[in-house]
Amino acid sequence: MGDNILSIIYLLLVIALVLPGFYYANKNKKVFFKNLMICIVVVGVIIIFVYSV
Repeated sequence: MGDNILSIIYLLLVIALVLPGFYYANKNKKVFFKNLMICIVVVGVIIIFVYSV
C-alpha cells in the first residue's frame, strides 16, 4: 500500500514541475483547457493501466 501512495506523490510532484511551463506555453484559455483535457486523459489512461496490471 505504501508504494501506491509514493507513486501518487511522485505523479503529483511531476505535474507540479510541468504545470508552469504548460501554462506559459498555453496562454489562450481555450487552447489551455483543450491541452489540459488531453493531459488529464493521458494521465488517467496511465493510472488505469498501472492499476490493472
